[in-house]
Amino acid sequence: MASFTKVNDFVKNLANAMDLDGDTLAVALTNTDPTAGTDVTGDGNGVLANISEISYTNLSSRTLANVTSTQSSGTYKLSADDLTLTASGGSVEAFRYVVIYNDTPTSPADPVIGYYDYGASLTLNDGDTFTIDIGSNGILTMA
Repeated sequence: MASFTKVNDFVKNLANAMDLDGDTLAVALTNTDPTAGTDVTGDGNGVLANISEISYTNLSSRTLANVTSTQSSGTYKLSADDLTLTASGGSVEAFRYVVIYNDTPTSPADPVIGYYDYGASLTLNDGDTFTIDIGSNGILTMA
């Protein structure tokens, strides 16, 4: 399973009233390290516009479903259903990183929460599926 890396700006954006219970979370795919060039883990760069996304032609919806934002005994957990991406009508460009971002805010627009690094580039051919395994641990926890 890929490891998840939280983006530094997410903490600031969360403190500035990001509504993870009501906002739409989605995934972006890239074959370029999200921390290369404009460093999304550095302060002020954690937005989707600073990531080189692949073309989504032939790819199913990238919106996360059943997002939950819970707290128990001071520990916060952000979770969602696993997301299965399907190539249909042709292949999908190679990607290695799955970036989770909040698609609702406009300032900053599309703030990045973090990303999964799968360690090597993946390609989906027509009819292939790829499941982003959120798992029982959720996307992230904060204490």
